[in-house]
Amino acid sequence: MALDPEVKRLLDIAAKLNPPAWESVGAVAAREMFLKSRGASGGKRPEGVVSSDRTIPGPGGQIPVRIYRPASVPAGQALPALIYIHGGGWVIGDLESHDVTAARLAVFAGVAVMSVDYRLAPEHPFPAAFDDVVAALRWLLANGASVSIDSKRLAIGGDSAGANIAASAAILARDEGIAALRFQMLSYPVTDAVTTTESYQLFANGYGLTCASMQWFIDCYLPNEADRIDWRAAPLHAPSLNGVCPAFVMTCGYDPLRDEGRAYVRRLNDAGVRVDHVEFGGMNHGFLGSYALLHTARRAVATAALALREALLERAA
Repeated sequence: MALDPEVKRLLDIAAKLNPPAWESVGAVAAREMFLKSRGASGGKRPEGVVSSDRTIPGPGGQIPVRIYRPASVPAGQALPALIYIHGGGWVIGDLESHDVTAARLAVFAGVAVMSVDYRLAPEHPFPAAFDDVVAALRWLLANGASVSIDSKRLAIGGDSAGANIAASAAILARDEGIAALRFQMLSYPVTDAVTTTESYQLFANGYGLTCASMQWFIDCYLPNEADRIDWRAAPLHAPSLNGVCPAFVMTCGYDPLRDEGRAYVRRLNDAGVRVDHVEFGGMNHGFLGSYALLHTARRAVATAALALREALLERAA
């Protein structure tokens, strides 16, 4: 499938602006660049959502979280919830960079969303991010009622590195018998810690996320090479995926991560897991963040929200 004309236009603009590569400026400056880039492209928060910020205990200290609810639902009514894990290569991104995405999912799906501001690399390498997300899951299981969340109906999901952590947390939930985790929503997930697949070679440069930037992210998060085959960092290396919760996996046709996302879908299918796979053939990595600029991004968010609603409100009713 051809590159979508709207994506090509954005890539052409980016090429003329020629911003510095993430890896050339370092983590702190990259975080500032990423947050600025999300503003205009992501659009405004949808109407009809309310949110509140708080902290929860974690293995490395207090973890900031933001909880979203549809404004139309009474404040005291317990809702099923999505634990949302932002992307950014485990190095960049925070509650603000993914605020509108989390808000849209809450409104469109009619569920609560708890966005988790996990610790970032390189200051906090693996397994810090994974441990924080697991702590958030366990906190919600034990304390959902205190924030009007039905802790028996939970999903976990995210984009890119966030989807990586979500997939790994779903495996842990399987291992620990956490039946309340009913669904995983993975948008263009990192499932391995290598940059040698065919899609990495095809889309190494010129399509947004570059091979060099992704290698930098991996090096920051996984400085110990032995960790790169640990399933908590690379869920494609899990010995078995049998019994993990049902999944919705989104991939992009012009994404270095495309092939490992497809490979994870195959492994889920082979394990007998109920999985829906949607590939947006003309899109590039991170396209959901351009909701205000790409028609297909709007369709993709709506599709993901419908899958989430079906899993938590309709199938789980």
